Amino acid sequence: MNARMRIFMTGVGGQGTLTATTLLSRAALAAGLDVTSGEIHGMAQRGGVVESTLLIGYKSPKIGHGEADILLGFEPLETLRALPYLKPGGLVLSSTESIAPLSVATGKETAPSVEEIRAKIIARCGSACFLPCRSLGLEAGAMQSGNIALLGALCALNVLPFGRDVVEATIRATMKPKVAEINLKALNLGAACPA
Repeated sequence: MNARMRIFMTGVGGQGTLTATTLLSRAALAAGLDVTSGEIHGMAQRGGVVESTLLIGYKSPKIGHGEADILLGFEPLETLRALPYLKPGGLVLSSTESIAPLSVATGKETAPSVEEIRAKIIARCGSACFLPCRSLGLEAGAMQSGNIALLGALCALNVLPFGRDVVEATIRATMKPKVAEINLKALNLGAACPA
């Protein structure tokens, strides 16, 4: 576990990318770490691209191309688009369940299949983990908690400078009890996914 790392997160509006960023930031703070985060969400309504950064042990919230230690993708096509930010040998965790961009949904463009996206990600990075985030969220009680399932998978890989217990405590401390229970279930479902 490294006390300095750069995490780049990407998804579309409505998936909880910013919630996941805030939750991990608060967990890092609770663990006594220096943390800086930033976000880009110009079209953050449902369907628009959302990107955020979390830097532990760094002062700047920016992550340049080739600098991210970890890429968390809440939507597979956005994961693929964000690959340039990943450093050589970096780690990718991505949802396998896509949300078609408007241009694809209306038939104006085509998107690569999830299998093609997965192959491109594996060819580019040192390690990757894929899971059905929305389905895990539904199993936990709310599709929106799929973002927390992805965080659970990240915690299970033991690459963060704090453990899943800190994330669990942060969920309990920052969410209403009913919402916290759903998200704790999603965290545990995601943690059970990595090989």
